[in-house]
Amino acid sequence: MPTPAVPSTSPAPDAAAATRAAVVLLALASFFSGAALRICDGLLPRLAADFAITPGAAGRVVLSFAVAYGVAQLLFGPLGDRYGKARVMCAALFACAVASLACALAPDFDALVGLRVFWGMAAAGVIPLAIAWIGDAVHYEQRQATLARLLMGTLSGMTAGQLAGGLFADSALGWRGAFGAMCAGYVVVAVLLLVRLRSIASAPPVQGKGRFAFVSQFGAVLAVPWARVVMAAVFAEGVFLLGPLAFLPSYLHQRFGLALSTASALIALYALGGLLYALIAAHVVRRLGERRMVLAGGILAGLGFLAWYASPVAWVAAPVALAVGFGTYLFHNTLQTNATQMAPAMRGTGMALFAFSLFNGQAIGVSLAGLAYDHGGALPLLVVPAVALPLTGWAFARALQRRAQA
Repeated sequence: MPTPAVPSTSPAPDAAAATRAAVVLLALASFFSGAALRICDGLLPRLAADFAITPGAAGRVVLSFAVAYGVAQLLFGPLGDRYGKARVMCAALFACAVASLACALAPDFDALVGLRVFWGMAAAGVIPLAIAWIGDAVHYEQRQATLARLLMGTLSGMTAGQLAGGLFADSALGWRGAFGAMCAGYVVVAVLLLVRLRSIASAPPVQGKGRFAFVSQFGAVLAVPWARVVMAAVFAEGVFLLGPLAFLPSYLHQRFGLALSTASALIALYALGGLLYALIAAHVVRRLGERRMVLAGGILAGLGFLAWYASPVAWVAAPVALAVGFGTYLFHNTLQTNATQMAPAMRGTGMALFAFSLFNGQAIGVSLAGLAYDHGGALPLLVVPAVALPLTGWAFARALQRRAQA
């Protein structure tokens, strides 16, 4: 077990209550950050109609946000360590409010795409820094359960964003109303969070080291052997889990003749599996412990991909997606918790590298899964993850065991 960076004694009751209240607000901030990732999914047909473009061209608003979100992770982590995570996080939320309002007022589609880049960059400063802040404020023994509450906010936001996008698309308010509502939510959460976090002590900022401070911060994290192990594991998760998941609706559509909307709805139960984990995380952590969690998570996810491949009927995809979502977060939340302890003095930088590894793994995984599906069909798309995910879980469980014995 790594040595916590926080004091070993229990915090005073007032301080603990203040931290719990702050975590609720961080979950709300993560809710809006998650919603921003998915809000445009349901808006694409409306955007295509309003701007007289194809739905494929309208998808640029999703791609531009996602690319900016992934790259900007590397900026916000070191900024949070150097200038204070709470301060930078609140600034990012206010920047999200400005960006979403600007998107609501965009005069044309090209301007909207450019503004979504700004929004994606700003949104990148919320969830990783929230995780890093929790790493500073919460004892390691309680960190998994606390991060699960943050996860509930993120997953709920992604689900609500998809739903809200469709509802606004069908209403008179359209995409401008959707982005305006996001702006209002950002402002409320940013103000509340700013007031709350300013009254709670946090880790001291890392002292600057001139113009190459960011490089030295990244180098300091990468020099830690355990950090490289954690980042390799989350990279593998992105390649073998998140990459193939993107093609599951297409697989169900092709194999069973389902409408894409129906196939997507079946796979969407994956998020509910994550929410189920978040609800019982504290109990699961106590009963299983980290090593058994990552091993069970890898096995459960692998068996899920095997079940998707072998199932003779379409409806089985729904409960399997629920189980895979639960298994995913058994594994991922343990990785995330360990990531908060990779470099306690520079948690923001560590979480930035962790998120960057996940996003890059996902991008490579989507490319490889697409090639596999186009040229080999369902067999390589589903059977490779069925083998690789249990092996990844076993390898990280072994690494945890060796670390505990060292």
